[in-house]
Amino acid sequence: MCDSTKELSFTPYPTIQTTKINTEVFTFKSPETVTYPVAPLVSAKFYTPKGGPLTLKVRATLYMNSEIPDAPVVEPPVEKDGVLTINYDYDFSMETPETCDVWYVELDYTSPTVKNITTIMSYMVNLDPETSRGTETHVP
Repeated sequence: MCDSTKELSFTPYPTIQTTKINTEVFTFKSPETVTYPVAPLVSAKFYTPKGGPLTLKVRATLYMNSEIPDAPVVEPPVEKDGVLTINYDYDFSMETPETCDVWYVELDYTSPTVKNITTIMSYMVNLDPETSRGTETHVP
């Protein structure tokens, strides 16, 4: 199992974990019904770490072509008008792959206005060509 973990404690959005969670490639049972890239599956909740500020924990599951071994890269989140936008970058083609790897990404986000966030927009982004697929998640 490939495991890549990095901590960025000097940013307002430390990526706690980026891990490939499957040991064998994942295959969709009905690939003809899958729109690729697959939109991220995202959950989020507020919490206050001991001695720390109010923080938004974001967890995402990403389905990526298993022929591309590179981990996704989390771009710096953008907060505007109660919406936090997070882009997950990786190199993909627009053809639906035969198999995928499943990646788990967890990050903590904080800012002076973090309590105003009500929605997270998450996108799988490919910069060549520029394409994306997104998910809207409401924060309880």
